[in-house]
Amino acid sequence: MDAAAAKQVPGVLEVLTVPRGVAVVAKNTWAAMKGREALTVEWDDAKAEMRGTDEMLADYRKLADQPGNVATDTGDAAKALAGAAKVVEAEFVFPYLAHAPMEPLNATVELNPDGGCTIWAGSQFQGVEQKVAAAMLGCKPEQVVINTVWAGGSFGRRATTDADYIAEAVSIAKAYGKAPVHLVWTREDDIHGGRYRPLFLHKVKAGLDASGTLVAWRQKIVGQSFMEGTPFEAVMVKNGVDATSVEGSSDMAYAVPNLYVDLQSPKSPVTTLWWRSVGHTHTAYAKEVMIDELAAAAGKDPVAFRLEMLKDHPRLQGVLKLAAEKAGWGQPLPKGKGRGIAVHESFSSFVAHVAEVSVDDQGRVTIDRVVCAVDCGQVVNPNIVEAQISGGTGWAIGHALRDEITLTGGLVDQSNFDTYQPLRNSEMPPVEVHILPSTARPTGVGEPGVPTAAPAVANAVFAATGKRLHHLPFTRSGMV
Repeated sequence: MDAAAAKQVPGVLEVLTVPRGVAVVAKNTWAAMKGREALTVEWDDAKAEMRGTDEMLADYRKLADQPGNVATDTGDAAKALAGAAKVVEAEFVFPYLAHAPMEPLNATVELNPDGGCTIWAGSQFQGVEQKVAAAMLGCKPEQVVINTVWAGGSFGRRATTDADYIAEAVSIAKAYGKAPVHLVWTREDDIHGGRYRPLFLHKVKAGLDASGTLVAWRQKIVGQSFMEGTPFEAVMVKNGVDATSVEGSSDMAYAVPNLYVDLQSPKSPVTTLWWRSVGHTHTAYAKEVMIDELAAAAGKDPVAFRLEMLKDHPRLQGVLKLAAEKAGWGQPLPKGKGRGIAVHESFSSFVAHVAEVSVDDQGRVTIDRVVCAVDCGQVVNPNIVEAQISGGTGWAIGHALRDEITLTGGLVDQSNFDTYQPLRNSEMPPVEVHILPSTARPTGVGEPGVPTAAPAVANAVFAATGKRLHHLPFTRSGMV
């Protein structure tokens, strides 16, 4: 590393080598950024990911054709598929996704005279961060004080098992030692070197009997585990299966007598992390789009088909019926418009979405209306339920429409909001949230609004165009 030019930038105070790389300390953010641009650094790529996403997917497809670690095996799916009257198969691809909060990662650290420190950050994982900071400073955890401030978005990104950006700030403050340090990541830092919802590939094969009843389901899932190698591995990874990779699939509520789900968790240096609604971000989509395809193959209404298989799940039935009723399910729509539905349980809450869309001749998708029903137990504040479910809806459909993180030669192609584009306010559809009264214990609402929103839109696009959307984002299928 050659810091000579960086040190000549006005405002630059020092250039430090720290455990996670090189830090430029300056009087202000702009000077620090210009100083970093002037650095000459030689990096060792020996252990880096050098593949592109297309190459990774090719490797994933090979893995999907091999036996994986069994997550669920009920009945005899292979035999039932062999004897099924109709078999439907689909491959689903889910890209890497960034969290991309409006406020990039940042933290302020002040070293204390007792050998500890005081931290100001929009934190999600204070317990982990306190221990990491204490270990770096050689002090007791109680000597690390964390002031949690309002954060401009997190979505899971500010909850890492190694306290990444907090550790960076503490290491810089320790190395500098002359004043409090405010660490700032740029938007490009966040997009290029963040922690992503993993890339996943699903291969689903399902069979119907002569009466149109679902009799077999086989699902092969391939994607990185973000629990392996963390303190949570002992609890969350059993027999090679990361529970967060298969949740929503291995415990599928639909009544299917022969169910098989397995998982392959290939390793890669690409850093991954939970993302709002975790594994349900992809498992619910694959399940609900596939169920819609099976309903079509059986010649049955998508709502009626689902209700048949949810007889033992009254709370899922309840939100499904309520969403369908409030959305006017079954009422005719003009040509070029479609209505789709999806239902799912996550974080012990039950949610159904109905989406109405318009698709023009160029494949442009407009989401005209979204109706959502939620059963999250006893509700304390209905306004919070509505806000969280609406926010989760916007989060999900925005990413499904066009967002992805792709790699070329191991480098991330996207960099800012011109190439990674969350949903704009002008694109947010009207969302109706209907709460099912319940006396059950309160459960989650921060994440359950995500899983069913995108598949409901995808199923609506099918109703309008006859086109199935298996490869996210929708732009991969020619929809814009």
